[in-house]
Amino acid sequence: MKYKDFEGTVEELVRLKLMEIEEKEHVKVLHAVESGSRAWGFASPDSDYDVRFIYIRPVEYYLKLQPKKDFIDWELDETLDINGWDVSKALQHFHKSNATIFEWANSPIVYHTTPEWERIRTVSANYFSCKSAMYHYYGTANKNYQEYLLDDMVKYKKYFYVLRPLLACKWIEKKACPPPVLFQELVNEVLEESLRQAVEALVEKKVQMAESEKGRRIDVLNAYIEEKLPYYREMADGMEDDRNRDWDELNQCFINLVASLF
Repeated sequence: MKYKDFEGTVEELVRLKLMEIEEKEHVKVLHAVESGSRAWGFASPDSDYDVRFIYIRPVEYYLKLQPKKDFIDWELDETLDINGWDVSKALQHFHKSNATIFEWANSPIVYHTTPEWERIRTVSANYFSCKSAMYHYYGTANKNYQEYLLDDMVKYKKYFYVLRPLLACKWIEKKACPPPVLFQELVNEVLEESLRQAVEALVEKKVQMAESEKGRRIDVLNAYIEEKLPYYREMADGMEDDRNRDWDELNQCFINLVASLF
């Protein structure tokens, strides 16, 4: 069913899709969230919905010898982008301190969750690495800046793909914990006062512009970005490796989940 044929809200449609996934894939959805610009707080009028979910299968699935698929790509159209990870993949990425899975865990828009997910979230908190996250956010900011913000006319949405990870770096520098998903929360806590006006004006423009629409480059923001990119690269390089290399907690969490749910 497409959104144009559905009489309810998008949120209601997403929840129906999750029930459909559970039935047709024989899985249990543990957690489902919004992961894109809507979760970040700066969606355009034509932004789609980026739905990400974590699921678990019956114990027999994990005991089979053949290679196993650990993701589900369910739907991609002009409104919905829905895909998910098996819980085994999610736990492996928590072990790596993958910033993406920590963002899913902290998304402010939750479509569905369970007590089992809360147990995962509690255990995963012990696996956040400041160094790994700093590298991730620096890399995201640098890549988007070099690719999208050096011309005279740029897509304003790309500023957020640079500013948000830079502010995430600053959050990690200041607080040594996973940064919040909402852009405004980062702005309120760590953005320099001298840039507030420029960023607030950018937010106002962005929420009224189509995804592909362009505007003139904002020099004050480009100057800030060019100052902070080498600063956070140097900081990440100099940080001690703080990854938690132990598997015991995650393994026990996985075993308990599979044993208790099926």
